[in-house]
Amino acid sequence: MPEDDSRLFEESLNRGVPEKFDLEENASEHKQGSSNVERGSDSDGSESDIECLRRLSQAWQRIRHELNQVIVGQNEVLEELFVAMLSSGHALLVGVPGLAKTLMVRSLAQTLDLTFGRIQFTPDLMPADITGTEVLQEDRQTGQRLFQFRPGPVFVNVLLADEINRTPPKTQAALLEAMQERQVTAGGQRHVLPNPFFVLATQNPIEQEGTYPLPEAQLDRFLLQIRVDYPDAEEEFEILRQTNRAEPRQVSQVISASEWSEFQGLVRRIPVADYVLEYAMRLCRATRPQDASAPEQIRKYVQWGAGPRAGQALVMAAKARAAIHGQPVVGLEDLRALAPAVLRHRLLLRYTAEADSKSADDIVIELLDQIFSEKEPQPAVGGLWNVFKR
Repeated sequence: MPEDDSRLFEESLNRGVPEKFDLEENASEHKQGSSNVERGSDSDGSESDIECLRRLSQAWQRIRHELNQVIVGQNEVLEELFVAMLSSGHALLVGVPGLAKTLMVRSLAQTLDLTFGRIQFTPDLMPADITGTEVLQEDRQTGQRLFQFRPGPVFVNVLLADEINRTPPKTQAALLEAMQERQVTAGGQRHVLPNPFFVLATQNPIEQEGTYPLPEAQLDRFLLQIRVDYPDAEEEFEILRQTNRAEPRQVSQVISASEWSEFQGLVRRIPVADYVLEYAMRLCRATRPQDASAPEQIRKYVQWGAGPRAGQALVMAAKARAAIHGQPVVGLEDLRALAPAVLRHRLLLRYTAEADSKSADDIVIELLDQIFSEKEPQPAVGGLWNVFKR
């Protein structure tokens, strides 16, 4: 990075400057437009975005410390969970039983001062069991009978939908309406869910008898599909050692509800350079076998690729990841880190993939290696390009 640009960027991160540092105006000189991220403090004394970014990064470090008091390992899973929630999205956790998926979600909700609810999905669960129902009640004074809505367990900030694939499609559809619209419908009346509202669903990948697999259209509503794997030997030994404690450890609140809303607004303002958007677009389009840019392995193994919503999810999640790492702009490493979680449940594979023992993750990783190994687009002039690339 040229010395002048490097000095300007470092000074703007480490101390306030009297005026706003407009990335869009500076980048336009190099034909790289982006949104504005403020530096320092505004003249009216209000907090700038860069100070809010620092607070978010520090808060994530404290949250991770609190979670590590009760969760051993699984750092990547915890980060992806936090990224999904910070992006105002939902996540699907896939892993065998006994890997602390429920404990992760409950502990994360406690650190964020959010209400938590859990629903164990079963084949006989009805939509009204989760959304709520209208109950006929009598007014003792007037004797008049009226229907009154009784909210279901879905009326919380963080909902753990345990084994979502064990309930019938009509109950899944009721939950999907709540996920997408942030509301439920009962008796012809709409009832708004608490804000924020997140669904973190779990799914067992090895048991398929008596299950109702989520269709592709419903899977696409989840921002990320997070894989929860077995701990390594050292982590598993620590889990067993913590079992001998007389009292289990508890996590403490780190972020208030108002701060959480502020941090979500900050993520939406994180700028994304055009070349990063181009990489996200190329990656998603390359997963479609009908597209001219699709490589040979995609045409061979993939029946249907990711749609435009996948690109939106990838960009939004990358913004959240950049923010928690204290970065004021999104880089290619953010796209690469989150691409498997964004794309693995949005690819419909052919039978040839199963015959060749190719998973969705294998295909995504091969595609990432190919896309990111190609020659990057170059700016016209200027060292500020390196600031965008970090």
